Amino acid sequence: MNHIRPRGWAGLAAALVLGLALPAAASPTSTPGHTGALDTAVSSTMQASAYCGIYWGSLAKSNGTVHTTGTVEDVRAGQHPCFDRLVVDVDDVPASMTYDVRYVDAVHEDGSGIVVPLAGAADLQIILRAPADASGAATYTPADPDRLVNVRDWATFRQVALAGNFEGQTTLGLGVRARLPFRVMVLDGPGDGARLVVDVAHRW
Repeated sequence: MNHIRPRGWAGLAAALVLGLALPAAASPTSTPGHTGALDTAVSSTMQASAYCGIYWGSLAKSNGTVHTTGTVEDVRAGQHPCFDRLVVDVDDVPASMTYDVRYVDAVHEDGSGIVVPLAGAADLQIILRAPADASGAATYTPADPDRLVNVRDWATFRQVALAGNFEGQTTLGLGVRARLPFRVMVLDGPGDGARLVVDVAHRW
């Protein structure tokens, strides 16, 4: 026996199909190999939610090769909510002193080339073009060159070591937990000197 569908059912079915289709058409979708509105929205959200708003990256950072007559006086470090900070104080020098900071497979001692073993999963080499001596007399004499500051149990830093003072430049080795974003700044002070600041984020 054939069932005869009332004429109104066709209109109702069409309305239901149309009603179900509208929200899907109005919503952005993404398919493999296609960047749609949803992809853009997700990307923007990810950028906006970057850890502590940090976009430093982990590539090498350098600002020139000119050496300064100022001398290294101290190395210190501090912990901040989003990063660990290393500070190198240089006496009697303008804030234009130069540096080269980068991740390397291994930090080597100036002159001898001997590898400086560092704790942590990544080695950050810090070259400051300022000597740690004046007229042959050391201006910076740490008690333990292998551990310039105590960074035990810090979020990012694992070890800070002196890798040498050679031909007008000072090299430090910074062992960190992983290859993490970092930034480098030269700031005025204290006194008539300046300071090199290296911040390494706690995470990406």
